[in-house]
Amino acid sequence: MRGQAKFQLGKAGLTEDFIESLRKTFKNRKIVKLSLLASFSRDRKEVKETAEKICSELKDIGKFKYRVIGFTIMLLKWRK
Repeated sequence: MRGQAKFQLGKAGLTEDFIESLRKTFKNRKIVKLSLLASFSRDRKEVKETAEKICSELKDIGKFKYRVIGFTIMLLKWRK
């Protein structure tokens, strides 16, 4: 497996295309670093809700854990 991939989430928010890009990335990667830009949100509660929503959207391809560090979400795919 390769190292971590990096994504940015901006004013467009969580779209189906963005979720599909994450699905494709997790086929080859185990860790994704997701930076939330100021145009998306600067509310820490919304950052956590976004991380939970991403994990629930990706549950069909495996189990995921996340960690929020500031306005960055680290997504980790667990083994099946």
